[in-house]
Formats: sequence, structure tokens, C-alpha cells
Amino acid sequence: MYRRTLFATVFSLLCCGLFQIAKATSAQAQTAQQIAKKAFGSTVLLVMEDAKGQPVSLGSGFFVLGGQIATNVHVIEGASRGYAKGVGQKTKYDIEGITATDTERDLVLLKISEARTPALSLGNSDSVEVGEPVYAVGNPQGLEGTFSQGIVSSIRPVGQDKLLQITAPISPGSSGGPVLNSKGDVVGVSVATFRGGQNLNFAIPSNYLKALLLQAGPAKPLAAAKSSGKQQSILADLGGRSTEGVLGGHFTWQNPSCALCGDYTFSLQNRLRSNVRDVYCLVVFWMGSGAIDVDVIQYPGLIPAGLAKRVASKVDGSAQKLTKTPNEYGNPPCWSVEIRILDFQIAD
Repeated sequence: MYRRTLFATVFSLLCCGLFQIAKATSAQAQTAQQIAKKAFGSTVLLVMEDAKGQPVSLGSGFFVLGGQIATNVHVIEGASRGYAKGVGQKTKYDIEGITATDTERDLVLLKISEARTPALSLGNSDSVEVGEPVYAVGNPQGLEGTFSQGIVSSIRPVGQDKLLQITAPISPGSSGGPVLNSKGDVVGVSVATFRGGQNLNFAIPSNYLKALLLQAGPAKPLAAAKSSGKQQSILADLGGRSTEGVLGGHFTWQNPSCALCGDYTFSLQNRLRSNVRDVYCLVVFWMGSGAIDVDVIQYPGLIPAGLAKRVASKVDGSAQKLTKTPNEYGNPPCWSVEIRILDFQIAD
């Protein structure tokens, strides 16, 4: 009798423990429907206007803290005023001004009047891993409340910073929207897509936004976001800017005999009469009509007028292998490399 009672007690405690573990796990992971519902309640459509009240841009944003909305600098740049509208709602909230700006990382915080909307929780973007699912929420082309699913396909270094490369689609109008993980926490802010690429989309890690929240102060006029003539963020036009005077070319695999090394070099040529420095470029590896890999590079050194510098970098070895693997007819595959100059500085 005692053994039966003891067994029943242990079995009951074990079941209770398993139930609590399962409950805790389910509390962490959420379904796509739950994540979408929560995100829609805190995501807004941003309509930016000039001094005459004419729209100059559409974008996305989301509430992060105490009536503040996070979005991209390039969404509000050049605007004199604007308003935010919740997904599926008619109420419009005027933008009082800017409370903090990180131009280099294309992030800005906006103060919204009379808004009592729940904020989205910010996750730790440093713990994001390649392959984990993510969800992007935004208003592409003004289509409110668009929800898309994808994965983190890479974590790309940009100088001293990082970008999240994701497969969840990002279109014009989605910039500034949240990118969430399976727990419903924001791990990134949608910023750009590679035009002409396939599922080459980028988000700014949420930890940069956390740092910006600590700098928030009194609201300043929107005009503070206008171009100052200094170096602007390269993120807003990632892969889409045509920069004359500096060209990339003469690509070669650094270790041709190693099929899975991924080390390569290319040339940066300065055709200007002035010296240049801090050259940012995007290297895209194409297989047929589809992009198979992408590399974002900053060359911080000086390139004298009329001269060139050799730059070395590395991608996944599979990209190198694919360029060397013969097809079913024994012919080399149809592949190419595109080098785009994103930005550079004239060296005084």
C-alpha cells in the first residue's frame, strides 16, 4: 500500500513537472498567428509630408516605449511633418518630433502625441542564429499589415557593425517595420533589400535600437533628420546606389585549388582626381538569374587618385564550389560576380 502511494505521488509530481515545462516552453514559442496579431497592434503606417502637406514618403514603424516609435532615418528624411496610423485603424497620431537618431545605422525614434499603444518587446539580437525563423511586419507600397515569414540566412559584418540578412520579403514601405523571432520579440528593424536579388533582405539588429533608447531626450523638429552633408547611412540604399568614380572588378578566387575555401580578392579602382577612403561595397554572387551569396565590405584605407587597391574577403565555400562544379553536360555553370560601390569618402 505504501509503495503504491509513493509511486502515485512520484508519478503525480513528475506529470506536474512535465506540465510546467511544457507550459513554460509554449509560453516562449508562439504561433505565427499569435505573433502577427500582437505585432499588428503595435505597428504603424508612417506618412511623411513636406511643408505644404504633400506626401513625400511612406514607411513603417513600431512602438517601443512610452509613445515612441522606432523607424529608419531614410523614411523621415526630408519631411517637415507627418503622422502615424495603426494597422487597420482610422485614428491618426501626429508626430511631435525626434527624440533620438542614429544616422550611421539608419535608426530614429519619434515621439507620438496622445498614443496609448502597447510596445513590442526587444529581444537580444546577439543571440540570433543563422537558420532560425523570423517574421517581418510592414506596409509595403502602403498595403497595411503585411506579414511575411522567413529565416535568418546570414549575419553580415558592415565595418564594425552587423546586419541581419533574412529571407522574409521587404519591399518599399516596409522599411522601419519590426522583424520578430519565434517568441514575438523584435530582433531587427527592416531596412533594405537588394534590388534584383532573390530573398536578399536586411534588418538592423535590435541591440542597436536598445542603445538608442538610452539616448532618447526631448522631441526635436523633424527637420533635424535632413541631410547634413556628412556621410550618410549606407544602409538605406544597400545594393541600389550607383556611385561614379570608384569601380570594383578583376575578381578572382584566392585559393583556386581549394574548392571550399571561399577566399577571394578583387580590385577597387579610383578614377577620380581626388584620393578616396572608407569605400563600402557589395559583392553579389550569381548563379544563373539567382543570387547565391552576398558580401558587404568596408575598405577603410586610402586609395590615391588614379590608382587601385586589392581587397580580400571571404564567403561561404559553397559559393566557390558551385562556380566550379560542371553541369550535366560537363560545362562550367553559368555564374557571375557583381561588385557594387555603395559609398565612399573624399580624402581631404
